[in-house]
Amino acid sequence: MLRILVTGAAGFIGSMLSHRLLDRGDQVIGIDNLNDYYDVNLKKARLARLEGREGFAFEKIDIVDRDSISTLFEKHGFDRVMHLAAQAGVRYSIENPYAYIDANLSGFGNILEGCRYGGIEHLVYASSSSVYGANTRLPFREDDNVDHPLSLYAASKKANELMAHTYAHLYGLPCTGLRFFTVYGPWGRPDMALFKFTKGILAGEAIPVFNRGDMVRDFTFVEDIVEGMVRVIDTPATGNPGWDGSEPDPATSRAPYRIYNIGNNAPVELMRYIAVLEECLGRKAKLELLPMQDGDVPATFADVTRLKEEFEFKPSTSVEDGVAAFVRWYRHYYGVE
Repeated sequence: MLRILVTGAAGFIGSMLSHRLLDRGDQVIGIDNLNDYYDVNLKKARLARLEGREGFAFEKIDIVDRDSISTLFEKHGFDRVMHLAAQAGVRYSIENPYAYIDANLSGFGNILEGCRYGGIEHLVYASSSSVYGANTRLPFREDDNVDHPLSLYAASKKANELMAHTYAHLYGLPCTGLRFFTVYGPWGRPDMALFKFTKGILAGEAIPVFNRGDMVRDFTFVEDIVEGMVRVIDTPATGNPGWDGSEPDPATSRAPYRIYNIGNNAPVELMRYIAVLEECLGRKAKLELLPMQDGDVPATFADVTRLKEEFEFKPSTSVEDGVAAFVRWYRHYYGVE
């Protein structure tokens, strides 16, 4: 049994991951600040499902609070850390940049310091496909250059990768970063497309479709993501003995540091995604075709070769099954037909 800290435990991925870790017998200490970036009641509902489970404990803590994070690590003596707490959202980073500077930079620094002094065996943290920014060569690979982010959110996630490498190098802290690709599913975030589309279609309202629908996403079902994360947490990052500073691989190092894409490896056109949702809801969508939003990208596509070879990770949920599962949850949770 491991004692694992899950930050962002009331969040979409964090709550699902916590259930999975509890299912296999781990002790999970979850933290979250329960901010109002989106509906706090949804966060509380996710948390309520966890708080009745044996082996789970929750503390309301903001990762930006340095003293509270230091005390947390001293109190619990964690074995491993799954760091998911962050300010999410590409578009919101344009409206409120300081939320990203505080949570994603200062907050991540506090987690790194906690891991450093807490003797943590493995830190796994959430990066994002957004780091690929202006890149156009598909599929995105971990050894691609990612020095041209298109949003502050993306830049903050790239910074997390750099900060983690520094701690891996200086203090031997095993760090693994996971670049998530458009995660969706039951208990998802209301600011994401599937949630917005479902709400709009059921209300008979027009749904906003950016770049006039000419977009492709590597939609990844949350249970597939969680499966990959659990496999990774069990294998602390190690140094790459073949790493060459004259031709550096950005995804590995001589230090115990790794970066992996974690996606479905089966991108879907946005209009197809909407069509599947229409089929599941039994209703047609009214589309409001809009230009591309600042900070967004037209396509994402994950090369998951490394994760597949090293962890036998292979997503198995089709977009049809995944969207159907979300719709069933949405109808039940909100009591709508």
